[in-house]
Amino acid sequence: MLKTVAALLYGKVALFEFGVVNEVFGLDRTDDGVPSFEFLIGSTEPGTPLSIGNGAYVVPPHSLDDCLRADLVCIPGGSTGPDFPPEILATLRGVVDNGGRVLTVCSGAFAAGAAGLLDGRRCTTHWRFGTALAEAYPQAVVDTDVLFVDDGPITTSAGTAAGIDASLHLVREEFGPEVANRIARRMVVPPHRDGGQRQFVEAPVPQCDSDGFGATLAWMLENLDQDISVDALAERMRMSPRTFARRFVDEVGVSPHKWLTEQRVLHARRLLESTSLPVDDVAGQAGFASATLLRHHFNAVVGVTPTVYRRRFASH
Repeated sequence: MLKTVAALLYGKVALFEFGVVNEVFGLDRTDDGVPSFEFLIGSTEPGTPLSIGNGAYVVPPHSLDDCLRADLVCIPGGSTGPDFPPEILATLRGVVDNGGRVLTVCSGAFAAGAAGLLDGRRCTTHWRFGTALAEAYPQAVVDTDVLFVDDGPITTSAGTAAGIDASLHLVREEFGPEVANRIARRMVVPPHRDGGQRQFVEAPVPQCDSDGFGATLAWMLENLDQDISVDALAERMRMSPRTFARRFVDEVGVSPHKWLTEQRVLHARRLLESTSLPVDDVAGQAGFASATLLRHHFNAVVGVTPTVYRRRFASH
């Protein structure tokens, strides 16, 4: 039973990430039918102020030994390591050994990785840190397309607000959807968000200057609404289609068709954000033959439909 929850703080603490777990587990909402949690704020040196930025500090009153008895220990973001205090890593391992759970928010996943808790497990973090997490802990299976991942006793969540999604998920698992919905309603957030991090990620154009590939990519971006074939691209580069396709993968990392589709989806994203064009017109300007085809590829790349994306991100 999830009764005692601890926020384990160290170094420079990310205020919002700490606030998320405090908001879900640290406030008394028994008047709304929500079970009460014993909420602990622990650190290596109880009573010592820790910076939360801009000249503000938090003073954790509890010790690592207090955290060891928690049913759930939460690690807010703040540090990507690699020099985590060994006693913190030992505490995280001890919580799991005692049958407890660990929740990380944003870059908090790096502490779980340093403790060896991500080895052989799926996990996530903020999309900007995904590559660094995978390189630092190669036995972890990093997936930055999602908002959170449950794998055994470890729950990892993506950047900042995804900690809300993961925390509500743990409440939902333990106490059912009604309790999670009551907390979400009090926080004025959706009890469950569809889609993943992909809808928030900017995908930069690769820098490919060798042998004219940079110019070819630029031409493709300027002509997304045209019918672009591999044969035509190969002719521009004075290569056979097979050689061009192979060289393209070597230079860019994906096939010409996949790269072109992703760039068309990104262009559609910008149009959905900045214009009021009907989805059919967005599809045409982005180079898709129909709105149906746009919806198919948009959902595959971004994780939500064009209509949902526009509702969330449109600037008008």
